[in-house]
Amino acid sequence: MRARSGAVSGIAGIAAALALVTACTVSDGHSTGPTSPSATTPAPGSPSVLTGKPGAAGRVLAVKIDNVGAARPATGLNDADLVYGIEVEGGLSRIMAVFDSSHLPATVGPVRSARETDLQLLGQYDKPALAFSGAQSHLLPVLKSSTNITAVTGTGAFFRKQGRPAPHNEYLHTKGLADRAGIAKDIGLRFAAEPPAGGTAGSTATAAMPSARFAFTWNGTQYQVAMDGTRSPWTADNVIIQHVKVKESRFHSRTGYVPFSQTVGSGTATVLRDGKAYAAHWNRPTESAGTAFTLAGGGPATLHPGRTWVILEP
Repeated sequence: MRARSGAVSGIAGIAAALALVTACTVSDGHSTGPTSPSATTPAPGSPSVLTGKPGAAGRVLAVKIDNVGAARPATGLNDADLVYGIEVEGGLSRIMAVFDSSHLPATVGPVRSARETDLQLLGQYDKPALAFSGAQSHLLPVLKSSTNITAVTGTGAFFRKQGRPAPHNEYLHTKGLADRAGIAKDIGLRFAAEPPAGGTAGSTATAAMPSARFAFTWNGTQYQVAMDGTRSPWTADNVIIQHVKVKESRFHSRTGYVPFSQTVGSGTATVLRDGKAYAAHWNRPTESAGTAFTLAGGGPATLHPGRTWVILEP
């Protein structure tokens, strides 16, 4: 695990193995009691299981998005309920943006290829649509036949945007792409208007991959996102730096090592909300289960209702 600066220095890695304790989504800062992440579809009047905001979430569309310098800025990230930062070849990062079909942006991009990590990560959702530009030749049929996702690739929804160099110019019209996807289910996130007790105050935090870096700066209301030292237009209400084991994917590339970030299992995490950082532990026992985040001192690591970035840091 790498050391990091700002709010998270000195707290990452101190979380020990904890019991799986989570609380139902709430809006008043009080838990309704312990529970495990549920696989049931919420009632129409419930808060969104993805953001904790009023109104049950609809169907889910996930999109793989390019994140090298030549591809920035991307389109549509501030409309995503969740944004994942994932390691790919060469230690670079790629993004997966998860959208609720009830508030999709018209276009998203630039779209890039899928990886084995995506299949396991999305197993905790209810067969979301995953839009991607392609995949390794042996992985592609696995993606298309997977029960974890509804694969969307090679359709008329994809288009090339003028003024951008290939391969960073493939974009996506989102209309109708989530129609065959599952409705959002509980993936383990817990929300509360008031932050948990404790935490370490601080304005900045970083997460790193071998050749990529994310920085998050609290501006008093949200976290401003910077990537590889450059400020972006993107913001987040919460940030989770989830420390994961990375091994070589079984779907190899001619260009070298393909990372597979393991999101089933357990490990440490740092949760950022309201200008504070919390040492936490994550646990996901099976591929179909949600991911529970608990505080190092016990109890759920509740998030501020809103949008969350999750960085899968090796």
